[in-house]
Amino acid sequence: MESKLVFHDGDCHYKKVRWKVQAPTSVIAKKFNCFDYFMRGNTHFIVSRQWFELLGDSDQFTITYTFGTHTAKHIFCKFCGITSFYTPWSNLDGIAVTLICLDIGTFSHVEIQNFDGKNWENFYNQNGIALQSKIHSTK
Repeated sequence: MESKLVFHDGDCHYKKVRWKVQAPTSVIAKKFNCFDYFMRGNTHFIVSRQWFELLGDSDQFTITYTFGTHTAKHIFCKFCGITSFYTPWSNLDGIAVTLICLDIGTFSHVEIQNFDGKNWENFYNQNGIALQSKIHSTK
């Protein structure tokens, strides 16, 4: 599923944390069933860190939360508590952007795939999620 790269705007509920991401117009987002993601309703896709830019003074409105191995960096808005993006454990060179926090008008197609986060190790080893943050050439 290759499509051209465009800039997509994203933000938190209060619009204090604003960002843009360069990503294809057609994406596959993952919806996890593990406890943390299920509780937050987080459906996201992953891009290379170099395709992501935090805008303006947004960094002063963020706070970082880690748990377990303290490898993943969950970024929250200090005011509304929304995680509009974060650094996932599976892709330390990438950024996971929360689909609902994006201006959907810039996408031609969004597919949502269910992801068995309760069996994370099997999925990680079999489905190549670590490759999602690698830069791919597009047509």
